[in-house]
Amino acid sequence: MGFVRWMSIAVTVTTAVMAVLIVGSGGYGSGSKIGAGVALAAFALAWFALGIRARDNSVMAIAYVSVLVITVGAAVAFMPVMATLQSLAYPLVWVLAERTRNAIIGNVALALSVGVGFLLNMGLSADAVLYTTTIVALSLIFSLALGLWITQISRLSDQRHDLVLELQSTRDELAAISRDAGVSSERERLAREIHDTIAQDLTGLVLVAQRAKRELDNNNAAAAAEQLELIEDSARAALAEARALVTASAPVGLTGDGITSALTRLAERYSRETQLTVTVDAAHLPAIARETEVVVLRCAQEALANVRKHANATRATITVTVGDDGLTIAVADDGTGFDPATTHTGFGLEGMSERLALVNGRLDVESSAAGTTVRATIPKEVFA
Repeated sequence: MGFVRWMSIAVTVTTAVMAVLIVGSGGYGSGSKIGAGVALAAFALAWFALGIRARDNSVMAIAYVSVLVITVGAAVAFMPVMATLQSLAYPLVWVLAERTRNAIIGNVALALSVGVGFLLNMGLSADAVLYTTTIVALSLIFSLALGLWITQISRLSDQRHDLVLELQSTRDELAAISRDAGVSSERERLAREIHDTIAQDLTGLVLVAQRAKRELDNNNAAAAAEQLELIEDSARAALAEARALVTASAPVGLTGDGITSALTRLAERYSRETQLTVTVDAAHLPAIARETEVVVLRCAQEALANVRKHANATRATITVTVGDDGLTIAVADDGTGFDPATTHTGFGLEGMSERLALVNGRLDVESSAAGTTVRATIPKEVFA
């Protein structure tokens, strides 16, 4: 609508100016002025009858350009000064043509029509032919140069627009992929956290409850009461871990006194729940980032859970050291061991490996009939 509106204004203003020029021009007879006026009127009417609908209709465009060529040539034949109409006619041809080739053909036809109009008015003398050829050639060359330049700019603009749309589409796709990846990553994180915390607490609850039932069956009330106390403690720990997950806060085992105390409390709890002797060697550690403390605590929890479920051990040791390779936490037991090369369906070791991968760490497992050692190493540049 913007193009039609502005071109309608241009046609109206041009027609009005040329009408004044016809009326005020001297040296022309009334017949020439009437003929030029009729051609000018046809020029204006053609736009409002055909031109305003020609941009989206190829048949209408061909009809309008044909009328435009004829009316401009006729106006020039009556009054050469009407050649000024070329200043609007050439751009109209370029805008309405669907292809560059069609625009060039339309411009050449318009130039020839103007040339014929000049010759009809001025005759076929050598001077008239030279004058006409010069004017028409200059007008045609200028219109072609300007039209091709504008066409190139328009083509580049369309390409830029397409690129912008493509970039926007790619950005939306990347945003969707990022959202999906974020959702997947968060699900994996929650799965690890639930497995390493609440699931382990619930497993301990089951084992302690079974032991309490056995004590009750044996009429050992004091031992059963002790197991019930353990059940309450484990349930409170599970509830605290669940609340920590909901609020996305740090693990409840990590308080202001650091990872050594957290590991000590973990060892004491496992010893009470499983009758397994768990010792901790993690003294004189340097300052460790909170994120690294979380990884260390989770690795220790998972390793002890595996000892409880699979090792048939009587003793386990948690050792944390700092060396040239970085920080290492090793959980060793005196159980029956297993073949590390065997495929395991559990989530534990895989979850530990994934958690360590997030901090560029690695997991090593050594096992024999004399026991198993699970060793997690975190690079020095990460844990500090």
